[in-house]
Amino acid sequence: MIYRLRIILDTKEDVLRDLEIKSLNTFEDLHFAIVNAFKFEGNEMASFYLSDSEWKQGEELTFESFGQEKVMKDQILSSIINENQKNFIYVYDFLKLWTFFIEVVETNDENKSSHYPQTIFSIGDIPKEAPEKLFIDDKNDEYLEDNFEEEDPYQFY
Repeated sequence: MIYRLRIILDTKEDVLRDLEIKSLNTFEDLHFAIVNAFKFEGNEMASFYLSDSEWKQGEELTFESFGQEKVMKDQILSSIINENQKNFIYVYDFLKLWTFFIEVVETNDENKSSHYPQTIFSIGDIPKEAPEKLFIDDKNDEYLEDNFEEEDPYQFY
């Protein structure tokens, strides 16, 4: 079986690639397919994050092991992708934060004459610079401000 994935760069312009990859490939194979499809050099760290349909970041799959996390090369796509898990966030280069949204859009039978992974559709060119990211804290800022105003700033706990 193959997965058809839509990979969208988080930018204002339309920049996306559709890839097909075998279900028995690893997330490391997918990483290199994305690197090739978007013409990156491939020498930066990257991670996949499980995501829901609202694009909330979940569990991380790292390129290298730093402890107990799951590592891309050890994770077969079909062991994670299922009816309830079809969305992922991919971050390439943690200094520039190239961020992509990945969705499994279709599953098909493998075509014996095709070579996988393959890019089957492409729109847009990747910008020269990574899109700027704004980090918004989900916490209630009003609550934090009220708390600090009431407390003695010189009090140590």
